[in-house]
Parts: sequence; structure tokens; C-alpha cells
Amino acid sequence: MDDQALDEVVTFTSELIRIDTTNRGGGDCRERPAAEYAAAKLAEAGLEPALLERTEGRTNVVARIPGTDPSADALLVHGHLDVVPAEAADWSVHPFSGEIRDGVVWGRGAVDMKNMDAMILAVVRQWARAGVRPRRDIVVAFTADEEASAEDGSGFLADRHAALFEGCTEGVSESGAFTFHDGSGKEIYPIAAGERGTAWLRLTAHGRAGHGSKVNRANAVSRLAAAVARIGAHEWPVRLTPTVAAALTELAALYGIEAGVTSPDFAVDELLAKLGPAAALVEPTVRNSANPTMLSAGYKINVIPGEATAHIDGRYLPGGEDEFRETLDRLTGPDVDWEFEHHEVALQAPVDSPAFAKMRAAVEEFAPEGHVVPYCMSGGTDAKQFSRLGITGYGFAPLKLPEGFDYQALFHGVDERVPVEALHFGVRVLDRFLRSA
Repeated sequence: MDDQALDEVVTFTSELIRIDTTNRGGGDCRERPAAEYAAAKLAEAGLEPALLERTEGRTNVVARIPGTDPSADALLVHGHLDVVPAEAADWSVHPFSGEIRDGVVWGRGAVDMKNMDAMILAVVRQWARAGVRPRRDIVVAFTADEEASAEDGSGFLADRHAALFEGCTEGVSESGAFTFHDGSGKEIYPIAAGERGTAWLRLTAHGRAGHGSKVNRANAVSRLAAAVARIGAHEWPVRLTPTVAAALTELAALYGIEAGVTSPDFAVDELLAKLGPAAALVEPTVRNSANPTMLSAGYKINVIPGEATAHIDGRYLPGGEDEFRETLDRLTGPDVDWEFEHHEVALQAPVDSPAFAKMRAAVEEFAPEGHVVPYCMSGGTDAKQFSRLGITGYGFAPLKLPEGFDYQALFHGVDERVPVEALHFGVRVLDRFLRSA
């Protein structure tokens, strides 16, 4: 990476943050200004980006960089342009200022994920200046609507523009290859090789409406509250997927712990207790989960409503969807119905693939003191939608972070920010991986 690329990754991150692409859900977002910004930077690098919309203003960008080996499979590198809302009064700086202060870039999207968008642009432009061509075709995509349903973003691209991704067998995007400090001096770099499925649920209880002073044994609020309490208190059984088992095995080896992950009497919670802070990388993904998040019922204190609703954020592991459905049927009971408001697949990627090995090597080249491990994301990304095209997704948005910098807490958090040096590390590692891929 030349000096211009190192400058550009910082500038692009800051300028993209200044473009407010807040996604409030329900279609309330406009990514087009950021898409036009990205497309212009790609065009300056000699590419021919396509701007694609399902809904006016909800714009996606796709471009292809031809590789030197026409027989090689193509690789997708993608990032989303939208961000979650931010309340300016809660922040130390304005969330859409893109302010660069004391070697840190501040603002909504600094880690989720305009930093990675900027890395992609900086690498592509440096390649154009240096005349670099990758071995395999690289398809670059900047998407809309990842922070909601993805219907206007990766879902639309996968369903309506599959030809643009012809030959792509693997993809890389957010939430991997960042520094996790364990508190004992070890630096861990988790690379995502899977993610839990999304099961956002709407629960509806029906009952008999009536006066609040009367006996009512068909109270919709009571029925709903009982179901929500059962769901919130449920202890989900352990389900170890190959990715999670690999993560536990490598983390146990790092700390010199005898794991026996494949043993019939393996106790995952006992191992997690021994891993200390590093357990946070794995703990959310050893089970399915269902967390109550919203409740709605009634319109007056002395009126028993005939209907009450709740929303549940459910997540299930690869192979765990049937168990999830059966458990929800049982926990909701006969008086409460449930349905999916948003439903997406769980993903799993091989950790013994050449692509994973090259990601590991790229991180280790620039962070030789680090320890790369696979992990499964507790949430989801656009990789779900691109999997419809047969694309295996990995989380690889490299950042070298200082101790005390809680990367995961800044996702959707207040005072989201990213160090300039982390961006420099990221663009170098991404360049190393994409050249070798």
C-alpha cells in the first residue's frame, strides 16, 4: 500500500460517515448519495460500476475487477452503505461529522461498516495506480438495506441481478479479523466462518375484551405475558456446530486447556468458564436463543383488550431451525400464535479451506503476535442473501485495535469510532489477502 492509499482509507471513511444513510426500517433510508460516492471512486479507478435500485433512492453498487486466471472462481467483496440510527445528544461528537481527532475517526458507521467500504475503495484504487490485477475476478458490491430486511439490498441483487455475480464461490465482508484483547496480553483475531440464522418473531395472543374490573379468564395480556416469560426463561440446549467446535478447540489450545470438544461428556460451560474474557467470542453461539424485545397491548387502563402482541429476536444455529420452531410452539402454548416477521438462513463456512488459510496468513503477516481463530457470528450479514447464489461467506474486515478499545460494544453503540492506525492495518491486510486469493 502506498501513502496515497493510507491517506485515502481515512478520508473515505470520514467522508462516507458524513453522508447520513440512517436506516430506520420500514423503507426509511436513502443510500443513493453514498452509492454515488462509491461509484465515482470506482470509476476513477477505471472500473464500470453499475448502480441498481429496487426502490428509488435505495441504491446498490456492483463492479467487477477482471483477474489474470479466467479459469479461477470469482471472489465477492461486499460492504453495506446504510447505518443504524444515532441520537446526537448522546454522543461526544456529532455522529455524522466524520471528525478525525487524536488519530481516531468518529461517527456512525466507523466500524459498521463504512470503514470496510473505505478499505475496499482504497485497495481498488491503489491497484489501478500500480497496475495490479488479482488472480481471480473480484466482484465489489456496496449494498443498501443491510440494517433492516436487505430486501432493497443484497436480497434484491441476489434475486434480480445474479448474473453480476457469475462465478463467485466465496465472499468476504464484515465482522472478522479484528483485535480481541483477552486482558492477559494475548491478541486474538477471530475470522467469521458462519452466522446464526435470523428468526424475528411476532407473537399474538387473543382473548375476550371486557371491563377491567371484571373476572376475565381469557385475558390476552395475561396469556401473552405468560408466553413471553416462558420464552425469556428458557434454557436452550447446547448445539455445537463444526465452526464453533473449531473455535473452542483453538481457544482451548491457546490457553493450554484440555478441551475434549468431541467427547460425549464434553461440558461446554465448564470450558467457557476457563477461557475468561475470550469466552465472549463463542458463548452466544453454542445455543439457539430467543430474546423478548417488544410488547404492545391495550389502549385504556380499565379496558381488557382482545389482543396483545410481542416481538422476539430469535437466532438459531446451522441445523437448529427445526428445534427452534418446535421449542417456540411449545413455549407459546395453545393461546398464543407466532409467525416470522423476518426469517433468514443460518450459515456455515469451512475453516479448513484455502480461502480461510489465506485470510489467516494475511493477518499473521501484519500481526505476527496475534492468534487467529475461527468463530461464528451471533447475528447476521448480507452473506445470508448472497448464499442464495452459492457463495460461501466469511467475516473479514481487518482492524488492529489498541487494548481497551471494545470493538464489539461499538457496533450500534454510542461514540462509534475507529483508530487511523487500525484502518492502515486493515487496508494492508485486505490488500494482502485479495492479492493472494
